[in-house]
Amino acid sequence: MRRARAELQKVLVDWELGGAEEAALLVLSELFSNAVVHGTVPDGSEVETRYLRMASGVRIEVHDDSCELPEPMPLPLPGGDACSGRGLFLVAAFADRWDVAERTGRGKAVWAEVSVPRVATGA
Repeated sequence: MRRARAELQKVLVDWELGGAEEAALLVLSELFSNAVVHGTVPDGSEVETRYLRMASGVRIEVHDDSCELPEPMPLPLPGGDACSGRGLFLVAAFADRWDVAERTGRGKAVWAEVSVPRVATGA
């Protein structure tokens, strides 16, 4: 995951989308973790990431070879000492939108779009 985070940071700098960095890195971390824990298949397949420039920000895609679709945990969320169960709620809170797309062949891509916050002007 460290390499994926570094790649996303570089992309955001190159695309001048630094205002989206905090939310984008959190979203990436949650999607990537879910793919590793729930999406990889036992044959050693790898998780892949892709980043797409959008007019308002960045689309983050995390690809894995599992066809199991992610679902948020039912409410109420796990308690404060729980180690898992909040990831997709965090993605929904920090992304403008997210969803799952089936890939051609095997697996899926879970994606989220993160916008750069607009700066209020004093006009």
